[in-house]
Amino acid sequence: MGTSVQVTPLCGVYNENPLSYLISVDGFNFLIDCGWNDLFDPSLLQPLSRVASTIDAVLLSYPDTLHLGALPYAMKQLGLSAPVYSTEPVFRLGLLTMYDQFLSRKQVSEFDLFTLDDIDSAFQNVTRLTYSQNYHLSGKGEGIVIAPHVAGHLLGGTVWKITKDGEDVIYAVDFNRRKEKHLNGTVLESFVRPAVLITDAYNALNNQPPRPQRERDKDFVDTISRTLEVGGNVLLPVDTAGRVLELLLTLEEHWTLRSLNYPIFFLTYVASSTIDYVKSFLEWMSDSIAKSFETSRDNAFLLKHVTLLISKSELDKAPDAPKVVLASMASLEAGFSHDIFAEWATDPRNLVLFTERGQFGTLARMLQADPPPKAVKLTMSRRVPLVGEELIAYEEEQNRKKEEALKASIIKEEESKTSQGPDLIPSDPMVIDDENKHTSLDGQHASGYRDILIDGFVPPSTSVAPMFPFYESTSEWDDFGEVINPDDYVIKDEDMDQGAMHVGGDMDGKLDEGAANLMLDTTPSKVISSELTVHVKCALVYIDYEGRSDGRSVKSILAHVAPLKLVLVHGSAEATEHLKQHSLKHVCPHVYAPQIEETIDVTSDLCAYKVQLSEKLMSNVLFKKLGDYEIAWVDAEVGKTENGMLSLLPMSIPPPPHKSVIVGDVKLADFKQFLASKGVKVEFVGKALRCGEYVTIRKVGVTSQKGGGSGTQQIVIEGPLCEDYYKIRDYLYSQFYLL
Repeated sequence: MGTSVQVTPLCGVYNENPLSYLISVDGFNFLIDCGWNDLFDPSLLQPLSRVASTIDAVLLSYPDTLHLGALPYAMKQLGLSAPVYSTEPVFRLGLLTMYDQFLSRKQVSEFDLFTLDDIDSAFQNVTRLTYSQNYHLSGKGEGIVIAPHVAGHLLGGTVWKITKDGEDVIYAVDFNRRKEKHLNGTVLESFVRPAVLITDAYNALNNQPPRPQRERDKDFVDTISRTLEVGGNVLLPVDTAGRVLELLLTLEEHWTLRSLNYPIFFLTYVASSTIDYVKSFLEWMSDSIAKSFETSRDNAFLLKHVTLLISKSELDKAPDAPKVVLASMASLEAGFSHDIFAEWATDPRNLVLFTERGQFGTLARMLQADPPPKAVKLTMSRRVPLVGEELIAYEEEQNRKKEEALKASIIKEEESKTSQGPDLIPSDPMVIDDENKHTSLDGQHASGYRDILIDGFVPPSTSVAPMFPFYESTSEWDDFGEVINPDDYVIKDEDMDQGAMHVGGDMDGKLDEGAANLMLDTTPSKVISSELTVHVKCALVYIDYEGRSDGRSVKSILAHVAPLKLVLVHGSAEATEHLKQHSLKHVCPHVYAPQIEETIDVTSDLCAYKVQLSEKLMSNVLFKKLGDYEIAWVDAEVGKTENGMLSLLPMSIPPPPHKSVIVGDVKLADFKQFLASKGVKVEFVGKALRCGEYVTIRKVGVTSQKGGGSGTQQIVIEGPLCEDYYKIRDYLYSQFYLL
């Protein structure tokens, strides 16, 4: 049999809940994505809690809450301790996303599911990979290779490829086929015939043809401009560091083109840090942004019309004039967007512009209903410093806790001395006399041996006669001085990461001072809350900037990739069933849509054997270069080595002749450019390529067939037998390899 593969959904099937899936490859357990929603409901993580201790590696695909929001909680409370892998942007922006989530809730509630320390601890051991980098696992995962590939949708977004013994397992959710301002489209279509493809049905029912980007951007900016012109304000509820980047570039571009002067504010607890990081991630963005920076050193995220804010008080100080505010969170459940909505919703001149579907059960989803509610009940909370009797009571409680902790430590120390006392040798001058040594609450020490006992010195419980340590120098010297080890002077990645978090400055990786002050604030405080009924009189508009492929594109990509087995996750029950039935007819005969905690076996039906290539055989093989690979035709017979392993050996009899094999693939668009470079007049006529006056080249056949082998496709060259015909044919042959 082939590589053993089992898939077990832990969250996010037949609904729009967060994404979290357990994939087992030959007994090695991957947790792909570890998401939570903006409601932070612990019950969603119960399936994860039952398997967290068995997970061997965690793969993160996007830097948003739905894909990594539960990582700090799982590592703190559920026993998850596996190494984590992601791209650099997913690591950096995911960390900021969790900071923003924590601070948004800590300011309005006694949030205790995880702390900032838990977030740092969860992210400190993330291994960062670059796109297309093959990372070979070791130990239990020996033989497994993981590689991230471009997914689109969010910066650093990843399609994960897991390879074992030549079989590929592809995990691709929320991908985007279209190229955007700051991101390239996905490379999912470059994978053909993987053993298993795991993808989502989120947009399966969205069959409306995508609007041209320019038309959508114009509608977006026109909608905002109309509100500003009548004196209204515009609120865009956004994520912390995901789709908001596309919105910022769109506003920046059109504000420049139209010479608009209305202020734009980007308001999150980590806004400045987010943009500082993003400025350094240009190589992860679209080709146009990277090329612009290479040619003119123009950084697309040097925002000239956008002001970065990290507190509501800064926004309140802005002039009372029409403005655009992009504020987190997109769900309106918490954060600055929640408070701003409560203030602005009652004014009919204002606009709340949604750019993505709200999470199920959130205020944003409620407001996107048709028709929207006329009034909503909100809980308004804020944190205020303790004063008067409350502050005195708090300080007394803290002092009491400190005294109890100190007494407990003293009792523990005395018990330790008592247990070690009988083993001491009284005649030894280095022994500390327990009867003459006393410790009081004021920290004063008394001892009969003051010459060796210093403040803070506590003898180890395992030592009878403790001494101050002495180390003999073993340094090596040569004619030039002391021999050093260069590794002792290399700055480790984790040290650099810690240094990057220091306050102050505007260098890459540093948190701005305001956000750091919020994180370090230890002023005694409490949360006060009140219920508020808000009458929704403002305009509510939805314009799709989600950055996901629509249903038609998803179906087209699935048909092109043509996996041997397909697993569908994350989407409504209706969308999942629709895509399942479509895929059974047009993609492959093995389509699965498992329930939560239902394990499905998608092990390949193919048989795989490991064989050794003998030196005698390889010494006579002539390789030809084909892209990144070298290929050759081999005639051999199967034998066994001395240790019983299968081996390919030279033929014992002369091999029979074989037909010539043409290896390679040619895209007509690429061949057109090649012919043009050779001075041949060439153009597309329909789906054919007209070369010169008489020769035509076309592809015939289908690219794939349902459920089984690849479809046959031929290149046909037509025309009279003339000089141009033979010249074009030679050019065509040069694009292939003949074996």
